[in-house]
Amino acid sequence: MRSIPNCFRGLCVLTVLLGLVLSAGIAQAKQSPPSLYMGYVFTTHHTPLMVAAIKGSEFKECGAYFEEMVPKQKYKLISKDGSTLAVINLIVSKSGSETSTLFAMNRLDLGLASSTAFMSGVDKGTKIKILCPMHVDGMSMVFPADSKINGWDDVAEAIKNSKTPLKLGYHSPTSAPRIVFEGALHKAGYKITDNPNNADADILMVDLKSTSNLIPALLGKQVDCWVGPAPHPVVAEYKHVGHIGLDSRDLPPAGHWTDFPCCVMGANEALISENPAVVQGMTDLMTAASEWSNSHKKDSAKIAAEWIGVPAEAVEKSTIIYTTNPTENWLNGEAQFLAMLNSMKKLKGQMKDVDIKTASPLLFDFTFVNNSLGK
Repeated sequence: MRSIPNCFRGLCVLTVLLGLVLSAGIAQAKQSPPSLYMGYVFTTHHTPLMVAAIKGSEFKECGAYFEEMVPKQKYKLISKDGSTLAVINLIVSKSGSETSTLFAMNRLDLGLASSTAFMSGVDKGTKIKILCPMHVDGMSMVFPADSKINGWDDVAEAIKNSKTPLKLGYHSPTSAPRIVFEGALHKAGYKITDNPNNADADILMVDLKSTSNLIPALLGKQVDCWVGPAPHPVVAEYKHVGHIGLDSRDLPPAGHWTDFPCCVMGANEALISENPAVVQGMTDLMTAASEWSNSHKKDSAKIAAEWIGVPAEAVEKSTIIYTTNPTENWLNGEAQFLAMLNSMKKLKGQMKDVDIKTASPLLFDFTFVNNSLGK
């Protein structure tokens, strides 16, 4: 029997070794938790995420919790049994509009943003779903610090008395504050434009690009007032550089805007289908962190204030209610958002001229929050 040449023996050994290395690599890849990216905005609307990051294993019993790897940047999402579900990399967005864009670019797996931003993304064909609410209320209209405007009647009078269109600033085209206030003003019969050359309008909408520009724009008289999310309105008052003239809940008609939706948590459809355990873990964690934030208002305000870099005393004045429960009232608010976006000609794709019943399968997946709330 002929012996195998040494060169072939070496090749066989090398082949076996390569096979073992590849097998080990594949096995390790199967065991390694996915590294995911989650967007959020520097606003107290997203306090539960900050609370979850700071409180860590105190939420262990809820089903999942964060273990810090890099403060404010990277966390392990760990299940109740101690296994690592994923590594969550936190990405700060300037606005919900930017969050929607990052989803469209496949640079986010999860995100917190206004539901109107998600509606806009779905309208454009982005494969994302709203998983649950994050809160209600927390939006205000802010005027200069020496303003005496207080309530809807005063706002209406200010619009009437303005010799030029009232310049109303906002931080993002698809932000809930912009859509809520512009929608209410539109319903009230005011002529609204984003064209600075349109002198016949009652209100000129001014895109300030970021929440960081809200206060400077007011101080620099770039706008007459602005609408924005908490904590920016209360911070403006706390620093004596602005005055809250109107809260969203006080828009007409009376009672119509109370407990109105704003921010939500969503995910791309690939993550939902390929790794539902991660989605369930994040939903469980946000549900528990929302409940904790409501029942520990002073402590949650301190966490958010330190995270964002604003005075805790200002954050404590917030009227935000955190919730992941998509109640009937919340869904009615989402229906109004959709109707307002369509009446304002903001939707041009698959959300155009559809009602909430038709839109719901495209917009929502409440499977995971129903599991969380049912525990």
